[in-house]
Amino acid sequence: MSKRTLAILAAIGATFIYGINHTVAKGVMPTHVKPFGFIFLRVGGAALLFWLISFFGPKEKIEKRDWGRMLVCTLLGMSINMLSFFKGLQLSTPINSAVLVTITPIIVVVISALFLKERITLNKGLGIFLGFVGAVGLILFGAEARQNAPNIPLGNFLFIINATSYGAYLVVVKKLIEKYHPFTLMKWLFTIGVVINLPLTLPEAMEIQWSTMPLWAYGSVAFVVIGTTFLTYLFNIFALTQLKASSVGAFVYMQPLVGILFALFAGKDELTLVKVAAMAFVLVGVYLASKKPKVSS
Repeated sequence: MSKRTLAILAAIGATFIYGINHTVAKGVMPTHVKPFGFIFLRVGGAALLFWLISFFGPKEKIEKRDWGRMLVCTLLGMSINMLSFFKGLQLSTPINSAVLVTITPIIVVVISALFLKERITLNKGLGIFLGFVGAVGLILFGAEARQNAPNIPLGNFLFIINATSYGAYLVVVKKLIEKYHPFTLMKWLFTIGVVINLPLTLPEAMEIQWSTMPLWAYGSVAFVVIGTTFLTYLFNIFALTQLKASSVGAFVYMQPLVGILFALFAGKDELTLVKVAAMAFVLVGVYLASKKPKVSS
């Protein structure tokens, strides 16, 4: 099997883990683990695992001038992004999160235009508009009453905060990825994340009743820490060695399909006309926003 084929499989693997995560993480919250307590386990567990595997990577020192960018990356990618996603997941539904996560490429286009002065074409402008309509539609009209989703509009809004911060993180972290080995980068980003998140996450982590937690909940926590955080980063890092970043990013379009099918299969969510319409708007918007313009001959 070629390295390129393995890279494609790795990218698909990461997407499947992310897609399943919407339902798995939701199933544990807030009864066994509250959202911010989950982030304590997720960021702390990933930091520990990345420190362990960093011994197999090169010994690198972070330059003094890069620590500011590292701090911004951590705030965007390991704090605001994760905290808003898990709080949103507690308040909303797995299908809503699976749909709204795909607006990240649109956010990347907007931020790149604002800060990197990249030109927004007509296609991209239309894509941004359609993605925005889909997201707003899901926030305003996707609020069917559900016992395990106490505040769907607020939860959906937090998913947009999550997608925005992650999109900004992808833009800001680009220079660091070009400069440092992924193991070095991830161990420090997650370590800084543990410290920044501590005041918010430690109180809820202390509330976890490990002795009374059922075995399946332990499995869900392990899946989120090892699978959704550690393995997905490793899979995507390997995929990036053989594929373009835009190609790896395109796999995010599979997330709604995987997320929705798994949520329906597990009986944890329902598909409504509003969700289908919103997903169509978001996906068409993302496609147009991230489509490469034709080079004129």
